[in-house]
Amino acid sequence: MGIAEQITTQAGRTGLAGLLADPKSAVVGLDFDGTLAPIVADPERARAHPGVVPALGALAPLVGAVVVVTGRPAATAAAYGGFVGAPGLEHLTVLGHYGAERWDARSNAVTAAPPPPGVAAVRAELPALLRELGVPEGTFTEDKERALAVHTRRAPEPDALLEHLRGPLDALARRHGLVVEPGRMVLELRPPGVDKGVALRGFLAERDAGPVLFAGDDLGDLAAYAEVDARRAAGHPGLLVCSGPVTGEPPVAELADRADLVVAGPAGVVDLLDGLAELLTR
Repeated sequence: MGIAEQITTQAGRTGLAGLLADPKSAVVGLDFDGTLAPIVADPERARAHPGVVPALGALAPLVGAVVVVTGRPAATAAAYGGFVGAPGLEHLTVLGHYGAERWDARSNAVTAAPPPPGVAAVRAELPALLRELGVPEGTFTEDKERALAVHTRRAPEPDALLEHLRGPLDALARRHGLVVEPGRMVLELRPPGVDKGVALRGFLAERDAGPVLFAGDDLGDLAAYAEVDARRAAGHPGLLVCSGPVTGEPPVAELADRADLVVAGPAGVVDLLDGLAELLTR
């Protein structure tokens, strides 16, 4: 079945048609974890699906730009993605920390704003708070330099533990001028006013972009979905893709319900990218 046949909405079909009609102004935006890289128990072991670099290498020269928008540090996503020095990806950009950092493939350089002071304060206080809350074995903290994420996916009853932690982590974040962003079995403490929608909007404005495709898998991608929806309301074609889990679990409902197309995890995203490249070279 072709891409057009898999799309379930008229807005999505219009988005695909717009991308195929004007690829050189089009932007393909992609989340990293869960979209390009399978979700794994240890975030430091996450790596892009082996088909990602070849698929992007084929697609990137055919469109205006490819941008990866992630909460990870930009250089980390570039390294874990295998993007550094990869052929065909000279114009790939990674917006890390929701746009606070930027990595460009051509220069292999990262530019960044100064880290917010509240993150350092939370970093110092978080371990003691988690001990006080008696979190079970398997709970772990990921330090993203400009944000801190508390993961429960390895703990018993991860969803119940997430609810238990939400209030205390909200209070800690507020004391230091941060906010808590929930995700799939994770709570991230980060600066306010920073999200994937803001990052994507700024990048699209730089490019004077036309059609936009965005693919994501979790609640943090909803802000980017909202940006594409706003552009569609203003007459710009857009295509929203949900990368669903491959473990038999359902996709995140908030994304799947708004997506024009749901694919089976990073392998499904690779198939989509390959299919777009094929359509654009006919």
